Amino acid sequence: MSGTGELLLLLAALLGFSAGRSDVFLSGPEVVTLQEDSDAGVPLRASSALEDPVEIHLNVTFHSRKNWSSIVLLPEQIFFPENGTVVVFNVSAGRVGQVTAFLQSNDTRALRSRVRIRFLVVRSSALSVLGQVIGWIYFLAWSVSFYPQVWTNWTRKSVVGLNFDFLALNLTGFLAYSIFNVGLFWIPSIQEEFLRRNPNGINPVSANDVFFSLHALLLCLIYVLQAAAYERGGQRVSRIAGVLLLIGWAFALVSLSLAVAGKIGWLDYLYDFSYIKLAVTLVKYVPQAVMNHRRRSTEGWSVGNVLLDFTGGTLSIGQMILQSYNNDQWDLVFGDPTKFGLGLFSVLFDVLFIAQHYCLYRRAPPDYQILDTSEDPDGPEDRR
Repeated sequence: MSGTGELLLLLAALLGFSAGRSDVFLSGPEVVTLQEDSDAGVPLRASSALEDPVEIHLNVTFHSRKNWSSIVLLPEQIFFPENGTVVVFNVSAGRVGQVTAFLQSNDTRALRSRVRIRFLVVRSSALSVLGQVIGWIYFLAWSVSFYPQVWTNWTRKSVVGLNFDFLALNLTGFLAYSIFNVGLFWIPSIQEEFLRRNPNGINPVSANDVFFSLHALLLCLIYVLQAAAYERGGQRVSRIAGVLLLIGWAFALVSLSLAVAGKIGWLDYLYDFSYIKLAVTLVKYVPQAVMNHRRRSTEGWSVGNVLLDFTGGTLSIGQMILQSYNNDQWDLVFGDPTKFGLGLFSVLFDVLFIAQHYCLYRRAPPDYQILDTSEDPDGPEDRR
């Protein structure tokens, strides 16, 4: 046989040997939800049949004065049989709480990366389902809430009544929110950094959050295009809003420099964008509310947007309270006062807008389209 043929046979043998010794990866559900005093079977799956039996241990991390075994009773060890691809182990739920377990194996090839399962014991499975339903409803309400304003602008061929400071701040807020969500949901290194810092936590960003933020950003860009194309009554972004935006993006730039220099982690850099979003939410409604008051009219500001945002906000707060009761974790509300406070802040502004539209300014004055242009150096003639 020629030297080339012998070399090919040797390579084939080596490849076959490597394939026979390929790693098998084990995986399980990220979260297992159980009702108090109930039992359940939890599956573990192998990426392919195991050549040898594998012994799995559950290493529990639990930070509490109470015994974690009173929350959920786990087996001391799990045996994965030879040639097996799925094994189911039983767990028993006790009182309400949560326990995080990391899988460990006597075969390092079976667990090349950390696999963890979070066991969540709730008061009622029905309340868990209700919480998920509420979550989808407010997600849809918030997503749809952007469209009434687009329709109002298009039918009027005018953005008079829609405050430009609100537009600029809202665009910046959702751009920052999108960067935060995309980074924490799609970048593996940032996800690993989050899990190192929060071994008992779960990623706070879901696919719904990513879709919502990107969808909102797209609609905000459509608002901006409409503002450029339609009648705007001499409006422009105020100096105050410009300064606030400059401060926000300067903060993001400084944070980026620190991350590149290794002074802060990339997770910290992403969280800085979430802080920008929070700051924007605190101030973005103020210019619109003041503008409605000065004009004595809500003409051009879609009440449909407000009603849907109010629906989403109240349901979001309601879900937080429901989950806190069901999980016996009131820190979901009181442990994160920023999230709860901002949700409540948005709802209060929605109430103000509803009062302005239906009570205070039900009848628009005849000159509702005329804005105060006393500070506009170009005067009222600059309509576009």
